[in-house]
Amino acid sequence: MVVWGDTIAAIATAPGRGGVAVVRVSGSEAFSIAERLTRIRDQGPGIRVGRIANVDEGVILFFKGPHSYTGEDVVEFQCHGGTVTPRRVLEACLATGARLARRGEFTERAFLNGKLDYDQAESVLDLVDAKTARAADAALEGLSGRKRRELKSLYDSALDLSTRLEHALDVDEGELADDYVRELGSQISDLRSRISGALRRANEGKILREGALVVLAGPPNAGKSSLMNALLEENRAIVSDIPGTTRDSIEEWLDLDGWPIRLVDTAGLRTSQDEVEGEGVRRAEDLIAKADLVLWLRNSEAGEPLNGSIAQLLNRLTSQPLNLSTKCDLVRGPGLNVSAKTGEGLDELKREIVAKLKEKAETSVVDLPEGNFVALREALTLLETGEGQETGEGRQEEDLVLTANAVRAAAERLGAAIGVTYSSNLLDNLFSRFCVGK
Repeated sequence: MVVWGDTIAAIATAPGRGGVAVVRVSGSEAFSIAERLTRIRDQGPGIRVGRIANVDEGVILFFKGPHSYTGEDVVEFQCHGGTVTPRRVLEACLATGARLARRGEFTERAFLNGKLDYDQAESVLDLVDAKTARAADAALEGLSGRKRRELKSLYDSALDLSTRLEHALDVDEGELADDYVRELGSQISDLRSRISGALRRANEGKILREGALVVLAGPPNAGKSSLMNALLEENRAIVSDIPGTTRDSIEEWLDLDGWPIRLVDTAGLRTSQDEVEGEGVRRAEDLIAKADLVLWLRNSEAGEPLNGSIAQLLNRLTSQPLNLSTKCDLVRGPGLNVSAKTGEGLDELKREIVAKLKEKAETSVVDLPEGNFVALREALTLLETGEGQETGEGRQEEDLVLTANAVRAAAERLGAAIGVTYSSNLLDNLFSRFCVGK
């Protein structure tokens, strides 16, 4: 059972060998625990140096609440790194009255104590998980509060529209300016466009946060493994002229112009009696179905038709595959010509991948169970319903009522997005994704 207001402790740095490790303690007893472990009686904020729990010499940082990360009294023990010493310091904290923190509990307390809003808390997680500079910059923007300011502006606009629509319903038609209702319709359209832009940026944020799944697919000996090695600039995948060499997927991270890419080499797609190779083909088909982008490779020398089931799989993709003709140093083919051997076409391929990801961020509709995406998506759907009603002269009063109801409901969804209300499931889903010491 979680007891709010008690004192928590955890190792805040990554495990393993390192010069310094940090053990973080937060709560009403943090300073007294530090005093008992270090014999340092000055409990004001600042830096102290001393012996920690008779297990190490280190630096002790005192942060007096509410001027701390969590908003509570916080102590950070900076001890020597490694595995043993940080664990012994943590064990001493737990033996002196603290309890082990849950995943993300330090940031959760910062949220509950008003130090961070929901978007900023989510951005902390994005910043910790960032795999490219572009992803880190996007997370830092969120941490600065930009996302909340944008959402607050959308909410204010929706609330103003709702108020003005309610006014239109409460007065006689003759009391309204001739273009009053028509102007409201124009403002609903403008708000829709602004929400669409916020959704597009949310899609881009998802790609930056999770990485784009880019799958190399095609028949055996199409050059998938060679192309993967060329893009990674290392010999990661085994290259052989023998068909069926790659029997399982191989995944590596790749940074393309700041976009984090989960690049996956897959088994050559063909009908095989070999049970192991057949399983590799099934896994390849599953990855193709999930991919953000499929790079479909065809050996320029080969002109074999697509297998019927593979053709159907490609046709079901939400975005068209990027067709490549490999080994263009020998013979050129349809699509983008590339050669892992000479490097021809690789720079153009990288630009095409980035362009496809930008296009996906602009056009895709992702059903995210986290953050503000759901609220934005629902608000946009409601406004599309409201704008679908005619806003010109001769408008039926019941149509105006439907529009007013839709805009009011959209304002409520946007209110949820800026923190008017938060569900316990939403909070649990966010903070459970943090590491223990954050």
